[in-house]
Amino acid sequence: MKKLNHYVSIYKEQLEKGDIQEAYVGLVKYVTKLGTYLSKNLSESYSFGNLFQGYMDYTYFYYTNDFLKQRKLKMGLVLNHSKMQFEVWLLGQTIPIQEKYWDYFKTTQWNKNRTSRPQYSILEAVLIANPDFNDLDKLSKQIEDKLVVITLEIIQDIKTSKLN
Repeated sequence: MKKLNHYVSIYKEQLEKGDIQEAYVGLVKYVTKLGTYLSKNLSESYSFGNLFQGYMDYTYFYYTNDFLKQRKLKMGLVLNHSKMQFEVWLLGQTIPIQEKYWDYFKTTQWNKNRTSRPQYSILEAVLIANPDFNDLDKLSKQIEDKLVVITLEIIQDIKTSKLN
């Protein structure tokens, strides 16, 4: 196993180049603006929370509505940095809530490739697998459109389940 000094040396080299900082700051700024954009456009359907920058792994914010709140659920719009894709996550307020909904969702289309519950969520759905950051207006609209469709599908699944 390599020692921390090895990784710190590589980290320092990368920081000296400056590309990582530029990319990270640009991504966080974009997701912040995306949250504002979605809040403005979807405020009649969902309420949106603050941005969480994460640790260069995920940048995300929560959104919810009365139906989800009553079930102690919320959604997360997530930029997965390692996969560089946008995802929607269904989250429970507590571990028992997550486990309850995982028991239902583990056999649905949402988790067809999973054998165990995701670490932080009940399910994770890809919104945009290869985002084009050169056209942010178009990307925001694509995310909005897919977010609405996928969130409604997840809510519909919950409504038709025996958990409702």
